[in-house]
Amino acid sequence: MEYKRILAAFCALVMISLPSLGRAQDRAEELLQELSQAETEVAAQRLENQIISEWSKSGSASMDLLLKRGRDALEVKDSAAAIEHFYALTDHAPEFAEGWHGLALAYFEAERFGPAMDALEHVLALNPDHFAALRGVGAINEQVGKPILAYRAFEKVLELRPHDPNVSQAMERLEREAIGITL
Repeated sequence: MEYKRILAAFCALVMISLPSLGRAQDRAEELLQELSQAETEVAAQRLENQIISEWSKSGSASMDLLLKRGRDALEVKDSAAAIEHFYALTDHAPEFAEGWHGLALAYFEAERFGPAMDALEHVLALNPDHFAALRGVGAINEQVGKPILAYRAFEKVLELRPHDPNVSQAMERLEREAIGITL
C-alpha cells in the first residue's frame, strides 16, 4: 500500500513538472531565434545567459542541486569533484543535456578529451542547437589537430550566435588549414 502512495506522489510530481519543462524549452527556442539575429555582442551575451538559464531547468530539485554542485566545483577548478557530480547527474537524468555539458566541461578541464567529446555528443544528440557544446567540439578538435572539424563546429556556433569574438578568432586561426587558400 505504501508503494502505491509513493508511486502516485511521484507520478503527480512528474505531471506537474512536465508543463514547466515544456515552457522552458519553448522559451529557449524563442531566445535562440532572437540570438541568431542579435545585432550586438552585448545583446548576444544577454540572450545567451537567458538561454543557458532555461536549459539549466531540469524539473527536479535534486538534479538542479547536482548541476549547481558540479558547476561550483568547476568554478574552483576541482575537476575530479565536478566529474563526480556531473556523472551522478547524467546517471540519474540521462535526458538532461546540461548535465552532459557539465560533464564535458569537467572532462575538458581534466584534459580528458575523449570522454569530453563523448559527453558533447550526448549534449548535441539531445540539443542540436547547444552552441556551447559546439564550441567545445571545435575547441577539442582544434586541440587534437583536426582543424577542418574544428572550423565546421565553429561555423555552426556563429550561425546560432553570430557575435562570438573567441569563435571568430579561432576561425581566423584555422581558416588556412580548414578551407585552404583561394586565388
